[in-house]
Amino acid sequence: MPISSSFSVASYLTSAPCSSFQTSQLDFFPHHLPPDPPPVAARVPHLPPCDPSLSEYTPCEDAQRSLKFDRNMLIYRERHCPERNEMLKCRIPAPYGYKVPFRWPKSREFAWFANVPHKELTVEKKNQNWVKVEGERLRFPGGGTMFPRGADAYIDDIDKLINLKDGSVRTAIDTGCGVASWGAYLLSRNIIAMSFAPRDTHEAQVQFALERGVPALIGILASIRLPYPSRAFDMAHCSRCLIPWGQYDGLYLIEVDRILRPGGYWVLSGPPINWENHWKGWNRTGDDLKAEQSLIETLAKSLCWKKIVQKGDLAIWQKPTNHIHCKANRKVFKQPRFCQTQNPDMAWYTKLETCLTPLPEVSNIKEIAGGQLAKWPERLDTIPPRISSGSLTGITENMFVENTELWKKRVAYYKKIDYQLAETGRYRNLLDMNAYLGGFAAALVDDPVWVMNVVPVEAEINTLGVAYERGLIGTYQNWCEAMSTYPRTYDFIHSDSVFSLYKDRCEMEDILVEMDRILRPEGSVIIRDDVDVLVKIKNIIDVMQWDGRIVDHENGPHEREKILFAVKQYWTAPAPASTQNQQGIKTAS
Repeated sequence: MPISSSFSVASYLTSAPCSSFQTSQLDFFPHHLPPDPPPVAARVPHLPPCDPSLSEYTPCEDAQRSLKFDRNMLIYRERHCPERNEMLKCRIPAPYGYKVPFRWPKSREFAWFANVPHKELTVEKKNQNWVKVEGERLRFPGGGTMFPRGADAYIDDIDKLINLKDGSVRTAIDTGCGVASWGAYLLSRNIIAMSFAPRDTHEAQVQFALERGVPALIGILASIRLPYPSRAFDMAHCSRCLIPWGQYDGLYLIEVDRILRPGGYWVLSGPPINWENHWKGWNRTGDDLKAEQSLIETLAKSLCWKKIVQKGDLAIWQKPTNHIHCKANRKVFKQPRFCQTQNPDMAWYTKLETCLTPLPEVSNIKEIAGGQLAKWPERLDTIPPRISSGSLTGITENMFVENTELWKKRVAYYKKIDYQLAETGRYRNLLDMNAYLGGFAAALVDDPVWVMNVVPVEAEINTLGVAYERGLIGTYQNWCEAMSTYPRTYDFIHSDSVFSLYKDRCEMEDILVEMDRILRPEGSVIIRDDVDVLVKIKNIIDVMQWDGRIVDHENGPHEREKILFAVKQYWTAPAPASTQNQQGIKTAS
């Protein structure tokens, strides 16, 4: 209704009757708006189940892809990941009949056959007590090629030669681990072993280990470094592991030296040790085996290792606690020379070199290079030498102590919300995707679980050596790629700020699909990140058969960082046609 400038609004409002007020003609909309953005439909990802034939798919160790690569030095069995455009946009199914694994320690001896439906090793290793099929179950008697009396008795034999009881040996690595019985039976002695083996003709050996609740990764000594920092392990072990220690100028023994801590042990059994009594059974000549042992002995001396004992089928060497004498004797041993420029902790697609990784400098012959480690269990909360020495820029002793306390608080908060994490024995195999100083794993040390502590290769500071100095285990990983492990490895996955770290590096959806692959049905996930990131994640997991909810930070609702709790629903591949037909016949009858 137009109003002249001489007309009083006040007089109009008071004099005009209500009935003459034409509200239908009033325009209350603003007339100076920016243009509307073009409509964008929210993209709902389509992530259907993959074909059942992919139930054991390992993207970076795919048998078909590996055939394109060099067989020399077994390079074709190393990690070879799919290109971005080759990555699957589907979810790996569990095999039909899959069951939640047995709880530890029962799982050390038993697994469900439906979960790992392979009989090859029960035939191939029948006389060596690796694994047996008993109805619906697989049974692991604890045997191995070189320990037919069982892993426990074999470990007792090692314990008679070096002290495994006093806490000085805590972290171990088993190269070419079989079904990881050595690692499985060390756990009761408070020694945690990283077991690895390639995905090869011994079908599913690492998968058996993981199903038993034993730490393991798919891996091989070929042309690149093992994905661990220097000075990580207190003990390395090879029991008839078929690694050609004497070849390639001792390249593989040099790599064991890199990852052994000063004063660490190398335990060798099987060929050529005790060849005098075994050469006929090994189908090799005595001269051949004698020459191999002589070559290994010479290589070990060139690394400055000391052979401390050989008894029966076992031989044990010890790495020096510093390199004072070793540098002096380079006049005698021209090879291997000391590495000059390489970063000893860099181990992600890093080529192996035939040079000796120098230990940190010391001031006298009795000093332990890199610092003395406390004995287990004090080692867990003692300031790690990498921090106390100041070698990790920006991480102080106070930060370590505060971080340890912070994660105790956070894990207590997690357990109030995720009752399955709080239930003793509910979970066994845990993964921390961004472990930093290992605080999450340390807070769970009294639970019957083990944690794979991952330090992303993109992390600002390489802290994996700290986790090992605490007596924990872990590996490096780029989360834009698949992990070197089988589907359904983990019962529980923890992700702290992983998606923010990879925001501009790869697709959120691809990381979640990989998490789904390595998480077993009914397993749990905790993701802590910025609230905007979690809302996007929630939209994706809603089409992945995960049940999830976002809750406040432990400090309350005013923190931008929130926490997403999720559980993967139980689902499997459909029943094979043969099974369906049999069920149909039973129903008809």
